[in-house]
Amino acid sequence: MRRFALFLALALGLTIVSPVAAQTGLKVGFINSAVILDQAPGAQEAAQQFDRDLAQMRAQMQPATDSLDQLITAYEAQSLTLSPEAKQRREEEILTKREQLQQMAANLDQQATQRRAELVQPIMDRVSSVIEEIRVEGGYSIIFDVADGSIVAADPSLDLTDAVLTRLQTAG
Repeated sequence: MRRFALFLALALGLTIVSPVAAQTGLKVGFINSAVILDQAPGAQEAAQQFDRDLAQMRAQMQPATDSLDQLITAYEAQSLTLSPEAKQRREEEILTKREQLQQMAANLDQQATQRRAELVQPIMDRVSSVIEEIRVEGGYSIIFDVADGSIVAADPSLDLTDAVLTRLQTAG
């Protein structure tokens, strides 16, 4: 239903914009940012670096995960012989370790998100610059992105994805 509403709004918008575009010389193009970001120079290297960094972050968490697993295993093995007070202390210790592990995971997740942004930002800046160059040189008023799914249908001749990739690759 949402797609239909989006299509209807786009269709109505195009019927209103088309006469205006014809009169004003509005030139429209589109790109697929997912394809561009996948194939842009430096993207694979950034992805590989991020994977290495993520592996290191996971390795930092491993001792804490192992420690929690050991506590749980020991508790389960001894739970029948523990006094109610000892059980409660162990359960609290397990809960505390689990909360610490969850906090550590949240911190590492935040670090990973920040690291990904650091690695991708230079590529994004270059992509944005190339798209703007193509927009200006080609006289485009608007360049849409099909990767976000807001364009339902378009003339393939308006696709500027290859032009952006070619310029990115020749610029090095």
